[in-house]
Amino acid sequence: MSGVIRIGTRGSELALWQANAVAQLLISDGHDIEIVAVKTTGDKRQDVPLASVGGKGLFIKELEEALDRKEIDIAVHSLKDVPSIIPPQFVLAAFLERADPRDAWLQSSGTAIDRMPKGSVIGTSAPRRRAQLLSKFPHLRIEPIRGNVETRVNKMRSGHFNGIVLANAGLTRLGRAGDITSLFSVDEMVPASGQGIVGIEVLKDNTSVIDAVREINHGTSEVAAMCERGVLQQFGERLDCYSCIAVHATVNVDRTHVNIRAFMSDYDATRVIRASSSGSMEAAVSDVYKQLVNQGAIELLGATHAR
Repeated sequence: MSGVIRIGTRGSELALWQANAVAQLLISDGHDIEIVAVKTTGDKRQDVPLASVGGKGLFIKELEEALDRKEIDIAVHSLKDVPSIIPPQFVLAAFLERADPRDAWLQSSGTAIDRMPKGSVIGTSAPRRRAQLLSKFPHLRIEPIRGNVETRVNKMRSGHFNGIVLANAGLTRLGRAGDITSLFSVDEMVPASGQGIVGIEVLKDNTSVIDAVREINHGTSEVAAMCERGVLQQFGERLDCYSCIAVHATVNVDRTHVNIRAFMSDYDATRVIRASSSGSMEAAVSDVYKQLVNQGAIELLGATHAR
């Protein structure tokens, strides 16, 4: 395509890293690029838990509005922040290669999480992390934490929290891998759907831009994203910002076979269910969803909504 591709992004350090990663790939492909920073509601409201003001969708709302007004050509997101169902005029057109999707444990003194004393205050903003931590370490106190990576790390170092859990991908991208005490395996802490993947959202009818970003798409990461989001999409509109659900997929080399694992619980982790399946993308997504439902997933979601 001819002309400048305008990349919309949040203004945080991590979001700008992601936007610049997309920009460099498009520049290498011969395109001219402009980066447009957009202040989102999620960035403005740092004073309250994210779930109480609308959840992760607040990080993309203004970016989608800018796309709709044609003020930007693409919106770049951390895929884990994108709701499983997006408005019909948009499409997730491309995905960058996935970074390490695991969650990281950060503790100022380097103490392992399983050695933290009873009542230690652990910070996380994600209901699915909260539930998984409570299910494994019920003696710990899990509290919400907001802010960018630096803010959260500083809150831990200043003693507001005895430890925090963050995504390894974001820490590594910002050169903060040295802050990590340890990493959870994907079985110990099932990652959020899309964690570690940068997604590119475009207006569905903007075919020239879609063609351009498809040239930088990472196929294996796309399949993983479609699997993980596919499981969530099976629940339709039942999921909300309090839903404690995590889905992670791994994909074989020729992209014909996937392994999917999922975790669900109520908000306080009094009841936990897990599912896993292997096979083709369609079969594995369907099987994981059926396993979750057969174990009471719909009832769990109802209990979470009623809290």
